[in-house]
Amino acid sequence: MNESDLTEPPYYLNRELSELDYQERVLSEGTNDRNPPLERLRFLAFFTKNTDEFFMKRVGGLTQQVTAGVTVTTPDGRTPSEQLDEVIEAARPLFRRQDTYWQTELKPELADVGIAIREYDDLNGEQRDQLRTYFEESVLPTLTPLAFDPAHPFPFISNLSLSLAVLSTETGEDTTFTRIKIPPNQPRLVDVPDTSEQYVLIEDLIEANLDMFLPGLDILDVSKFRVTRNAEVRRNEEVAEDLVEIIEDVLEQRRFATVVRLEVDADMPDESISILTEHLDVDDREVFHREGPIDYEDFFTLLELERPNLKLPSWTPQPHPRLLPQAGDGRIETTTTIFDEIRAGDILVHHPYHAFDGTVQRFLDAAANDPDVLAVKAAIYRTASDSKVIQSLIDAADNGKQVAVMVELKARFDERNNLEWVRRLEEEGIHVAYGTVGLKTHTKTALVVRREEDGVQLYSHVGTGNYHSKTAKGYCDLGLLTADRDVGQDLTKVFNFFTGPTLDERFRKLLIAPVTMRERFTEMVRREADHARAGRRARIVVKVNGLEDPKMVEELYRASMAGVDIDLIVRDICRLRPGLEDVSENITVHSIIGRFLEHARIFYFENAGDPDWYIGSADWMTRNLDYRVEAVTPVEATRLRNQLRFILAASLTDNRRRWVMQSDGTYEQVTPGDEPVRDIQEILMTATDAALERGYGPGMEVDMDLIVEDFLIEPVSDEGVEGDRDSSAAIDDSDGYEEDHSGSGTVSVFDRYAEHCYHPDSETYEWAVRTGDGDRRYFKTRDGARARLRAEYETSS
Repeated sequence: MNESDLTEPPYYLNRELSELDYQERVLSEGTNDRNPPLERLRFLAFFTKNTDEFFMKRVGGLTQQVTAGVTVTTPDGRTPSEQLDEVIEAARPLFRRQDTYWQTELKPELADVGIAIREYDDLNGEQRDQLRTYFEESVLPTLTPLAFDPAHPFPFISNLSLSLAVLSTETGEDTTFTRIKIPPNQPRLVDVPDTSEQYVLIEDLIEANLDMFLPGLDILDVSKFRVTRNAEVRRNEEVAEDLVEIIEDVLEQRRFATVVRLEVDADMPDESISILTEHLDVDDREVFHREGPIDYEDFFTLLELERPNLKLPSWTPQPHPRLLPQAGDGRIETTTTIFDEIRAGDILVHHPYHAFDGTVQRFLDAAANDPDVLAVKAAIYRTASDSKVIQSLIDAADNGKQVAVMVELKARFDERNNLEWVRRLEEEGIHVAYGTVGLKTHTKTALVVRREEDGVQLYSHVGTGNYHSKTAKGYCDLGLLTADRDVGQDLTKVFNFFTGPTLDERFRKLLIAPVTMRERFTEMVRREADHARAGRRARIVVKVNGLEDPKMVEELYRASMAGVDIDLIVRDICRLRPGLEDVSENITVHSIIGRFLEHARIFYFENAGDPDWYIGSADWMTRNLDYRVEAVTPVEATRLRNQLRFILAASLTDNRRRWVMQSDGTYEQVTPGDEPVRDIQEILMTATDAALERGYGPGMEVDMDLIVEDFLIEPVSDEGVEGDRDSSAAIDDSDGYEEDHSGSGTVSVFDRYAEHCYHPDSETYEWAVRTGDGDRRYFKTRDGARARLRAEYETSS
């Protein structure tokens, strides 16, 4: 085929429809009976949360484009108007599916096990009387009726607020429309008196007692509704003098932004719908009739019930084995500082498997309180409302450190929280940068400058996730703690950019957007294609949240056509079509939807046997590569690459949470069939527990039986092993990590178990390990053999 055709629309999926496909996969977990009932409810609530944001951001943006008369087509050939029509029609059946499953399946199932959302009319008289008293004393004083009639203008309806639309009349008078806002500061789920785990919805309680609130009126109808407003409100940064002023103005404008969705009760009368659509300026296609409770997000509170049999087994993030406190002299103390440990070798932390408090937070706390630390710098995109990270930075300033913080004010839906932190930091006298014109700062990086005996040392953290203690319990993210001076020097340049006039385009190791990252990723993809054409080893495995950038899609197509095997683990948006004849036959697209949100970005390029491994903050989306400040770091230590290999290999063999995209853009879920269930997140929890039980060492105990994928973690030598390839051949274990921390000195695992390992006479495998049951396992890399020896013999020796 003519390679110039690769820019044609048939080769690209639509970004918005691809995101809705992701939401459908989330919804599928909410309707999958393999999940316990409260886990399904959690996914239904997440589906509401996610689609609310989708309508605010993506549908809002399309609506703006249509209103402005934009007709430019996307890479898939659609105009904004065509996209808007298709997105709305694609979303409608998803909401129907959510409502139907809740009403007919999950709600009755929960009621059968004692967790009931009751209908008010089904309560007995005594319960209704007690609830009426509760309404009169606690709810009624918070309500405000907003009537619409000749004497009252149509009321303002705030974004995502749940409301009642009441049609009423006095004898012989015209119909009056009254809006009653459901108070957001009251519990949505009201306890039914004299019961346990039974509730009525507050909107039903209000409706049942309207005679007390609107006395003397004849109530004709009461219906629920909710509006969603556009969040794509912006001001021109180039003409604004103060970014804080911009963000404050955007937040204010968002309150009054265009309505992009109106959700109403399925049986709302035409009169109420007509009033709402006319005065909210929405058309019929933007009206969604809902059979369910409209807003499921408040059901997250039910997940706090102590009903372990209705949930997945709980998980508590664990300490990292290299950062464990050790007992001594009757107290718990750390034998070395975290800086000593990082300097001894890079540390890879993986949330939520490793505790944020004991890893990243500990790093920042140590920096704040260590008398030898001179400066602390951090880039904050999102953080918790009660952030210990921010407190550590404040403590560092109080302790005389030089502190510089980049807080991204344009982090959507976290703008107000970040504004508050900016003010708090500035009140403490800390220098704060809060954004750059035309760019969002999305790096997840921190830098500590420390005075040591041999000079000033730089300690860096480069991560894939935010400095957010809450999301670190539910998002899968990686972070590298390193004393690599090249990484530290690169981060120094990045932080200087936040407060200086320009971003340097020369970096030693980090890939930095928007200056070097796109070019380097493109070079690495093309390099794999060159290797494949020359008959050398060539493979690409990429794990990202989104693959939207058309240029990267085209590069991957060309690499596939050259013969490169490509696996893409893409959580949500993906423009690329796999499996197209003569174009993407060598590409497979996977998506993992689990109990934790997959958020880590990992990049593997095989490079003819000299592999490159990277992790970092950037997805392969145009916004990340061109319009954000992003940082991606190489991972060079063999033992850490082995952990990344384990994560990717286990992901690609998952048969419980993994979906595979078909060439038409649809997804099919992988099922175990007759095989044992392999759930990537369960596997990593088990590996984390095993590492903690083993003690000092890597953060996960790699299960070699699960690594069926041939990922390289260190260069492959073309030279054979000299001498006889038998059990007497020496095995090099010179990476220096086999120190015995029990105090008996430095002993190689291979020396310790020499009788159990040897070099086989094989052109494919370099090592063989005799297992405890008398079998043999063969490995291409020393690291694999070492891990197997540990698994077989460490616990029994």
